[in-house]
Amino acid sequence: MIRLLQPGDEGAAEAFLGGYADTSMFLRANLREAGLVDDGQTSQGTWAAAFDGARVTAIAAHSWNGMLLLQAPRDLVAVAREALGASGRTLRGLSGPWEQVIAARDALVSGQTLSDDRDGLYALELDTLEIPPRLASGEIVCRRPRLDELGVCAGWRIDYLIETKLGEPGPSLRAAAYEGIDQTHQRGNDFVLEDAGRLVAYSAFNARLPGIVQVGGVWTPPETRGRGYARCVVAGSLLHARAQGVTRALLFTMESNVAAVRAYEALGFRRIGDYGLMLVRST
Repeated sequence: MIRLLQPGDEGAAEAFLGGYADTSMFLRANLREAGLVDDGQTSQGTWAAAFDGARVTAIAAHSWNGMLLLQAPRDLVAVAREALGASGRTLRGLSGPWEQVIAARDALVSGQTLSDDRDGLYALELDTLEIPPRLASGEIVCRRPRLDELGVCAGWRIDYLIETKLGEPGPSLRAAAYEGIDQTHQRGNDFVLEDAGRLVAYSAFNARLPGIVQVGGVWTPPETRGRGYARCVVAGSLLHARAQGVTRALLFTMESNVAAVRAYEALGFRRIGDYGLMLVRST
């Protein structure tokens, strides 16, 4: 049976998603924050699931921002179409395990996607975090950004989205970047790296649950690259999380981004699988 999820189905949804925890961070974080109500607000979505009796066996959620979040090892297209048909929103992108994202793209996307790059999925137990020497010594500092620095962070976010092919230049991208930076800051999930009084890098948690965080949006401006700043800002953010009781971190990055892969592996991250995140080109 396939049907839309409603308030009261949260336990069944979490029981299923918990079995695929490493590739369900967006779904689980949204479920925890917003539940199964969809009024178009941040973190909300229209959720559809396949059932075997009372047990959920697949989920697709069409989120407030147009992203279709997938955890559907079976009945993928059916649950995706159920969620899309009920949400009334335009499909803006796909996120989930790589093979599922590709299958959904082939079945549901009539136009082009901005990027079809496979992402490697990486995990780290925070008690094994390797702390870069310059960060450990206090020579450079990772901290939360101040309100008057959010404009810089938003500008970096725009550059990040364009470079990673997750956005196209224009007013809508600018608005989305500023809104996203503001929301991330309000949740306490953003971090900047400061070197000699100058901001040089940014990192954030794009999903957070008790005991686990997912790193995303890591950005070093081109003029400050090659100095280990990305590694330091991620490590600094994870030290903050570890101090709050977080024990595990996840992230995904494009296979083609060799510099990022090396930086994350230097911190102790190890690849555990594949992930997919692609936006549908606006028409």
